[in-house]
This record gives sequence, C-alpha cells and structure tokens, in this order.
Amino acid sequence: MDDFIQRGGTMRIVASPYLEPDDVADIEAGYELRSVLERAAIRDLERAAESRQAAVGLGKLGRLVSEGRLDIKLAYVSSGNRVGMYHEKIGIFRDDNDLVAFKGSANETLSGMVGNFESIEVFRSWDDRDAERALRISRDFEALWQDRTNFLRVINFTEAVRVVTERYPSGLASVGDIDEIPADGAPISIPRQDVPGLLRIPENLNVRDYQKTAVRNWLSEKGRGIFRMATGTGKTLTALTAAAQLAKAMQKTNQSLLTVVIVPYQHLVDQWSKDISWFGVAPIRAYESTAAWYRHASNLLDTLMLGSASCGVIVTTNKTFGETHFQNILDRYSGQLLVIADEVHNLGAKHLRTKLPLRANYRLGLSATPERWFDDMGSAALTEYFGNMVFEMGIGDAIKAGALCRYTYTPVLVELDIEETELYADVTEKIAKILASQQFTEDVDDDSPLGALLRKRSNILGHARAKLPALRSQIEKRQDSWYQLLYCAEGRHPLAYEEGAREEDTQLDQVMNLLGNELRMPAARYIAETKRAERQEVLRRFGAGDDLQILASMRCLDEGVDVPAARTAYLLASSSNPRQFIQRRGRVLRKAAGKSMADIVDFIVMPPEGSGIVHYETERRMVARELTRVTEFAHLAENEAETLDILRPLRIRYGLLDT
Repeated sequence: MDDFIQRGGTMRIVASPYLEPDDVADIEAGYELRSVLERAAIRDLERAAESRQAAVGLGKLGRLVSEGRLDIKLAYVSSGNRVGMYHEKIGIFRDDNDLVAFKGSANETLSGMVGNFESIEVFRSWDDRDAERALRISRDFEALWQDRTNFLRVINFTEAVRVVTERYPSGLASVGDIDEIPADGAPISIPRQDVPGLLRIPENLNVRDYQKTAVRNWLSEKGRGIFRMATGTGKTLTALTAAAQLAKAMQKTNQSLLTVVIVPYQHLVDQWSKDISWFGVAPIRAYESTAAWYRHASNLLDTLMLGSASCGVIVTTNKTFGETHFQNILDRYSGQLLVIADEVHNLGAKHLRTKLPLRANYRLGLSATPERWFDDMGSAALTEYFGNMVFEMGIGDAIKAGALCRYTYTPVLVELDIEETELYADVTEKIAKILASQQFTEDVDDDSPLGALLRKRSNILGHARAKLPALRSQIEKRQDSWYQLLYCAEGRHPLAYEEGAREEDTQLDQVMNLLGNELRMPAARYIAETKRAERQEVLRRFGAGDDLQILASMRCLDEGVDVPAARTAYLLASSSNPRQFIQRRGRVLRKAAGKSMADIVDFIVMPPEGSGIVHYETERRMVARELTRVTEFAHLAENEAETLDILRPLRIRYGLLDT
C-alpha cells in the first residue's frame, strides 16, 4: 500500500457489507436499501478499526479518498424479493500496457496469508495462455462497476466512507512496520481458534472489575444466583461473560451447554441476540410465529445431544417461554442447561414461575429490582429457583464507579382536583378492605381484584390534571435543550370510565399537542403500538440529535431500551413501585459521549389542602408513598439539600420529617 500510494496509484473497490438480523428486518420493513447497506458497511469499518492494524489501513485508504484516487461501491444480490451478499473474489492490476487478473478465495488477513492453506488463480495479459481469462475478468469487473451485471445492483459509497476515514490522520499511512508479513512465512504464532459455536468473551470487551466479581460470586455458588445491578451497569454483558466462563468449563469436560435467555419483550430478544453474536454464537430468536423458530430449535437440540455442537443459545420472550411449544423443547433436552432471566422479577408471576425448568443445573436472574411489588410469594419463588443475591450494585455504587453519570433532581408539587380526590378516597377504601382480609398474598397478579385497584389508584395520581400546566412550565425552562425523555401515564384518566364522564384526550395526546402545536418542539411518540422498525428509527433519530428533541413514552421505555443520549427525564407518571421508578431513573443515567450530568424532573401529587374529602390518615399515607420515591431520588442527587428544602413544608404538614 505504501509503494502504491507513493507511485500515484488509483483504486476501485466493490464490496458487500455483512448484514446483521436487524439490517434484514429493516429491509423487510421497507427501509431504503441504500441507507441500510451504508449503515452496515460503516459499522463494519468502525468495528474493524478498533484494532491498530485496521486503523492504519483506514489511514492509508483515507489518504487515497481525500486525493481522489479511490472510489468504493457496494454491491448486493437483487433477485425478485431476495437481497443477498456479493461474495465474489476477483481483482485486476493494470498499468498503461498490461494487466494481471486474479480469481480465488484467499483470505487477506495475516493468519490467512501465513497460517492457512489457500489458493488463487492468476492470469497475465501478455501470456497467450492467460490472455483471454485475464481480459474476461477485466470485462466482468467493468460490467460490475457500471451496474450491468445480472442479479447484482451496485451503489456509490465513496462519499459515505469519508465519515469513517476522516477520523484517522493521513500520517498513519507512513506507519509500515505494524503490518509487515515475514518474508519466509515463519516463524509466526497464530492464536488458537476457539471451538466453533462456543460462547467466548470478545477480545475487545473491557470487563469491569465489578463485573468480574459478579461472575466469580455466581460460579462460586455453583452457577446459581441473582445479580441485582442498576440499569446501565452492563447486566447483559456480565451475564454473557458468566455464560462464556461456564461454557468453557463444560467444554473441558466434553459436555455441551444449552443456554436459554428469557426476556420480557421482543425488542429485548433482538438486543440480546446482537450481544450474543458478539460472543461468537448465532442465537435462535424464539418469538411470534412458532413456525419461524421451532424447527431451528429442534435441530439445535439434536446437534447438542449428538455432540456435533458444544454450545447453543435460544433467546425468547416471557410469553413464548410459557407456551406449550417452547416447554416441549425444554422437556426434550436432557443435557446441561443454563437459564438466564432478564428482568427476573417478571418470572415470579404465577403463570410463569411454574414453567421454569427444574432440571436446569445453572440459573442466573438479572434485575435492578428483583423483588416483586406486593407479592411476597412470587419473590420467595424466585429466590427458591434462582438462588440468593450473589452480587449487588445499586445506582449509588454505579455512579461512584463511573458506570453511570451524576444527576440533579427537581420535584414539582401538584394537587389533585376535587373529582380526582373523591375517586382516590373511594379506591383507597376498597384496597383497605382487601388488605384487611389478608387475601393479597394469594392473588396479586395484575388481573386480580387487588392488582386492578392498585393500578387504578396509581393511574389517578399519574393522570392528575394539574400536571400538564406544571409540565409546560418546566419544559419552557429547557426549550432549547435536546435529548429529553417524557414518561406519560398509560391509557385514559380513570375518571373517563366513570358514569357521565366528559370526553378527555389521553395524557399522551395532550402532551404531544403541547410539544408540537403549542411549543413547536420536534417530538415523537415511543409506544408499544408503534411497529418495531419505526421504533428503532425513532431511537436512531433521537440519539443522533438532529431532528428529534423530545421522546414521549409510556411503559415502553421502562425495561431494556437503550437511550444513553437522554439527558433530561420528565416523570409525569411514576408509581410507588420501586421497580418502575428505578428503571426510569436508570434510563437517563446511562453514560454517553459528551454527557456528564442528567436532569430528572418528577411531578409529586398531593391532596388539595383543606378539602376534607380524604381522611387525614389516607392523605398522609398517599403523601408518604410519593415521598418514598422522592427520598430515593434525592438521596443520590447532586442537589439533595435543595430538594429537601422544597419538600420540607409538605413533610411538616403531614408529620413525615423522618420519611
């Protein structure tokens, strides 16, 4: 390359990027093919450039691009509704008089050139025996370059690649010793390749000390236990590191290992699958149509049981996990089994905890909040199955360790109106009757009578009408800021379902009207009803910070969605359930480039002073529930003292100075 550059050489490259499952899904969803291919190619380059050798190569290519001596195009198979990879290996070298053409599969890496046995065929235009083949390969390339090859389409990529190459100084092109190949092919040491299909820790993964501690603790408990880790501290990568260590131990004893990862939502299946692929295994994604995954899962079991594979991973949703077809797969398998449960608290529900495979020797639960709210039996069942807490890292520890960013906290006090206060008192009385009967320990799922009442009472607070004017005041203070998240209450105001209720827009609709029509801020919804591909595009636009200033959501951003760019979060609705408000705080505390501080604005609901509608003790308990969240948030905030001053009159009013 150095000689080629110095002699004024020019180059044309046609290549095809590697399409990951998310890329294929975007293409199937109708995204522009050019943008998907460009994104995939740039991702390939950026990942490769994590090694110094590749960074050197990009420096050299960047010099050629900047001098107009390199053009790059992307090619792909286009036949009917099929999109495939262009995988041909041909090349032509030419000067003013002659050309040399080659064709073959030589792997142009150090190990490929020195350690492997590979071959190419070379043809010279000045040799009568080779001339026709050399010219034919040259003609084939020209047809390809001009986009005249059947079943192939070719698009320009030179300008897009500048985005990557400009990051690497042209001075790198002068570094030559790093990629020298021994002239005689030896001596050289090629690292031993891991067993194909075996989970392995990626070389470029920096496993933090606390993650190593978590893995050691889990292994010392014979592969059982729960990690309580704050959102943003790397639960997924810690769990996969543990799984890789276990798989390595299994391989030493010639045992195969099936790993089943259970997650709450489909988008988390995709997220986990991407990380699992990074660990060297292509997982089976089991959700939606059984026909799409059952045969692949069945074949995987056969290969594991026959010893043809040493490791396999299936990622599934809670819903699919609990269904008959998936349970049949688990029943068929008799080898070593590892169950990893993301957001493990969900599996404590009665209809799921009985489905957990008892013959799994290895079990790992993950959650920032493993305990189930108002469900001691469900929490106990999780501990009985997965084991005790073997590692804990709260948000405070994560901030100290630099895994999460620091934050400020602004509580905003709002009052219920008279109608809301009356309904709150009525629902609270019904809840008290059920609690007094001590039936709550037997039936507290969401669809139980108690679960429905608790949800309704929480929704009264979440939909408090006074929140919208208060929200407007807070957003106007930050109207020029980007990367803002807004959590709305679900559904409609509980009063909308009462007899004779007036028509009223959902809180989300009111918020979108406020943001888009009144304040003229670019905003988008992020809700479960939005198609997966559209949600991904919304997150991409939000993270890019180009044309989307604020993201309004409901529960859809609670668990697992990665939005590290977020700097401000408005909590219009946040229940007293620690799981929900801790998850929401964690979303905005993730680290990101250029982000050192987050800002959380929390709307605290209280009864109207002197209304007399709600019994004093009921009022006091209501405020105490709200203050539980406030105290948790304020404790670790940079402005703790200021926050406590805001709330002091309320604490005095209800005798809650110790809360």
